Amino acid sequence: MPDSHTDIPAQCRAICHQLKDDGIFPNSGLPLLVYPLVVDPVDKENAAAFERCFAANGWPPAWRNGIYGYHHYHSTAHEVLGICRGQARVKMGGPEGIEIDIHAGTAVVIPAGVAHKKVAASSDFLVVGAYPEGQRWDMNVGRPDERPGTDVNIRRVPLPQADPVYGKAGDLMQLWR
Repeated sequence: MPDSHTDIPAQCRAICHQLKDDGIFPNSGLPLLVYPLVVDPVDKENAAAFERCFAANGWPPAWRNGIYGYHHYHSTAHEVLGICRGQARVKMGGPEGIEIDIHAGTAVVIPAGVAHKKVAASSDFLVVGAYPEGQRWDMNVGRPDERPGTDVNIRRVPLPQADPVYGKAGDLMQLWR
């Protein structure tokens, strides 16, 4: 683990995407973070490696699966996805958002309120999902009756105590403060 933010190699630093409220999906004032190479993409044990990494940084692993094929967001928790196998194209921010390609070895930190949806994926696509300790996720799909309640929830979600990948030295600690 690096001792400070500046000890993280440049190729491991987060790529940031700021997503705006589109009137349906609130998205967030916090940027979406994509860490391009967290674990060895060909290691058959990288799901366990993601789980150990996330747990060590206060984001206990919650599930192994894929990503839903419809726009959804969580208003009560931040989320991290560790891509264990395969690759996918994911829409972030709702229908008007951005598409990103993710592949084995990548981690994606999704702030509360940011919509996400799998557009396409390889047949072997596998993800580990985790949430900051003490946060419980809900499920929202952009129905008009969800807001403004979800907006209130999102404002109440505490910032994590550590970046799920690099702990106290991680980019999240600077970019989300």
